[in-house]
Amino acid sequence: MAALPLPALHASHGGCWLRDGGGGTRTVAKGEAVMAAADTPLLMLNAPLIATRLGYPDLSGLDLLELFAFVHPARFVVPTPKGMAHALALDEPRGDSDVPALLQQAAGALLATCESADWTEREGAWTTLETLTRLRWPWAAALAGRIARPRQAERWLFSRLPEWEDAPELPQPRQVTLDQADILARLQRLTGSGAEPRPGQRAYATEAGYAFEPRERSDQPRVLLAQAGTGIGKTLGYLAPASLWAEQAGGTVWVSTYTKALQRQLRQESRRAWPERRADGSQPVVVRKGRENYLCLLNLEDALQGGFAGRAAILAQLVARWAAYSRDGDMIGGDLPGWLATLFRQRGIAALTDRRGECVYAGCPHYRKCFIERATRASAQADLVIGNHALVMVNAARARDPASRPTRIVFDEGHHVFDAADSTFAAALTGAETIELRRWVIGPEKASRGRRRGLSARLADIASYDEAGARAIAAARAAAEALPGDGWLQRLVENAPSGPIEELLAAVRGVVYARDESGGQEAGYGLETEAAQLDGPFIERTQAARAAIADLRQPLIRLGVRLEALLEDPPDWLDGPGRARIEGARHSLAWRIDLLAAWEALLERLGGPADGDFVDWLAVDRSDAREFDIGIHRHWLDPMKPFARVVLEPAHGVIMTSATLRDGADWNTAIARSGARHIGVEPRLCAHESPFDYASQAEVLIVTDVPRGDIPALAAAYARLIEASGGGALGLFTAIRRLRAVHGRIADRLARAGLPLYAQHVDPIDIGTLVDIFRDDPTASLLGTDALRDGVDVPGHSLRLAIMEQVPWPRPSILHRARRLAGGGSAYDDSIIRARLAQAFGRLIRSRADHGHFVVLSAAFPSRLLTAFPAGTPVRRVLLEEALQRIAGHVSGEGAPQGNHVSPSA
Repeated sequence: MAALPLPALHASHGGCWLRDGGGGTRTVAKGEAVMAAADTPLLMLNAPLIATRLGYPDLSGLDLLELFAFVHPARFVVPTPKGMAHALALDEPRGDSDVPALLQQAAGALLATCESADWTEREGAWTTLETLTRLRWPWAAALAGRIARPRQAERWLFSRLPEWEDAPELPQPRQVTLDQADILARLQRLTGSGAEPRPGQRAYATEAGYAFEPRERSDQPRVLLAQAGTGIGKTLGYLAPASLWAEQAGGTVWVSTYTKALQRQLRQESRRAWPERRADGSQPVVVRKGRENYLCLLNLEDALQGGFAGRAAILAQLVARWAAYSRDGDMIGGDLPGWLATLFRQRGIAALTDRRGECVYAGCPHYRKCFIERATRASAQADLVIGNHALVMVNAARARDPASRPTRIVFDEGHHVFDAADSTFAAALTGAETIELRRWVIGPEKASRGRRRGLSARLADIASYDEAGARAIAAARAAAEALPGDGWLQRLVENAPSGPIEELLAAVRGVVYARDESGGQEAGYGLETEAAQLDGPFIERTQAARAAIADLRQPLIRLGVRLEALLEDPPDWLDGPGRARIEGARHSLAWRIDLLAAWEALLERLGGPADGDFVDWLAVDRSDAREFDIGIHRHWLDPMKPFARVVLEPAHGVIMTSATLRDGADWNTAIARSGARHIGVEPRLCAHESPFDYASQAEVLIVTDVPRGDIPALAAAYARLIEASGGGALGLFTAIRRLRAVHGRIADRLARAGLPLYAQHVDPIDIGTLVDIFRDDPTASLLGTDALRDGVDVPGHSLRLAIMEQVPWPRPSILHRARRLAGGGSAYDDSIIRARLAQAFGRLIRSRADHGHFVVLSAAFPSRLLTAFPAGTPVRRVLLEEALQRIAGHVSGEGAPQGNHVSPSA
């Protein structure tokens, strides 16, 4: 296996290294590196990241990640030199200067694979390469001649994918009561005979069995709130009774998560209870996500046939390679590499999913091979469905089919159910939402080579035969002209709105800016104001907009009624494809009609008496001082009211579980946020403390001498803390602006010490991949915001220091202010802060072997918040110098001086 003798470039915060084809490596300045890359294609790894390091966004070359995605589609690799070396069984580089040589070796190894008889992903490669050559893919020339032309023509992607098969509906589950001894025996089987005894896990598993007992009254599910500290083993704890119930009752259990990371973990853990496939080939365990997560084969076909151009067309070819080998077609968090989209610096991945809800269902030529439909049907026959909170709630609200209305649900990461319900049951009349609806009805205003042509085009053959349906479509199309069109935001900025809804949005923008009291201090963030004290002209605009929305909703309702009538009494001309298009249109119409009704209700109440169940506000959404959306928002004051009615009432048994479900020893918040009392159910409660020895494994250090708001001091503190720990630090920020400022000040310094630093909102890498990189390198550190505070599982030495830049106070939004007032004022804030601290601390200690420090940079950390940390955890208020000594002393194994110990119960 010979190295590829092409020049290679590597750049990090520590410098740049260039290696020529003859084998000589030298250090170069950024300018020389950019010039070298402009002169000739260079080997590099993760071109967008290298471009960021060099400050040259137009950088391009021979990216090893693109070649890896072609040679090994649907195969995992951490997108770093070390990760590439491990994936290809090469020696990992000892330092940055060795990376260019590794790139040459890795390129040679990947190219050699293409010539090997053992290449398992050969099928389709030659055909794809022919197209990539025409698209002038940089790697095409290097691959030419290495992939032998197959003796027989390769099957096209869509002919290779298997078809799903219909199956009869499962009968109603049998009513069974699980025996505790059987639950414990099943748990023993799942954990293995040699597993360490966990009394807490055994108790948890038997408690979880309560939710699987027959309910006693209609609309009164058995609800269990189960606090399970880190290390209890709650996943297997609830899978034990869940798998036993599915086996004995013949029913389906849904486990719902908030993060994709936990979904992946659950898929792995579930293999202990169920095989990958049953004897008949069906799947006992299915992962379900929203439609927007899966590859749409019709969108892919459009892209492959000219809908994408330039680099996007290359992306489509690589995605097609992946689709042929994907386990389930999941593009977001599945086996499509998270870094693939960022390599192409655009939203091409989103364009290949069904984000705009234009699915034609059975009218699609690829319907029988559709990944979404396959997952939907598989879940109806599964013992276990692994979903997410939003999907469970949306499916329950729309109730499209019985399989989407589970009767036994486990909400893992249960502390996020409230937030998920808050998003699911909210309404937002914004420019972005309305223009999407306009495009769905009318079609794009510019010529499109794809299939997104509007409602009238999708139902053209039906409308030509049905006069009533044709009139409804025409009326809907005419009414949709009142919705904002392309360029709406610029027209608002120029005070030249077009149509009643744009006029309303212009009025919203004017009111928000008129009431802004930040004095320009919030230039990088969105602005909002209460939907109250609105003048007469504003109310007149809301009513004109409401009338326009009603004018659109009415013909859509008539169209839905007409389509239903055609299905019930089909005319002679209605063939299979026509029926399929009607079915698809009915599904799409239903939720859009509901959306329009929500907008009407929102506008109708503006200017009238306040509704105590809702919080309304006007907002201008901005990012880096650039406006991107404007609109009116409505959220439930308590979103658990609709959650209880839509999700809990139809269920028979529900478990909400988390390591941070309750506030200290107080269950009141957890009970309120379960929604159970809204339907007259008093939940059963259980709590199982973590088995970890926090007194010896962890230490909380509250650093009191870093001034709040002093960015240079904050950055210096972060740098010194990471240096003291030798990397392995997770830095958590409450503001993106401060994160970027700190990263910009310390990244180069840490790199020179051999400590790589990555950052969310800075590096062009998705969150999942950032965590993969962090987990893979014990010397690396990672900075991030809320998304990294929860759901990140990095056990072991890779995470030994967690740093919070300040107390995570809630953002003082209008919605938060209303809930704070209703929830008890400062006590409501404190419960939120303690939950955030507990979730962040939970990232640090994930196993009995873990040790580490949790640092909060706060001059006046309130003592009432200390109960957020597990009982027995040492908490010390120290100066930065002492914190550095304690961290460095622990890393070196030396004793650390005693500080000012503060009891968590103080």
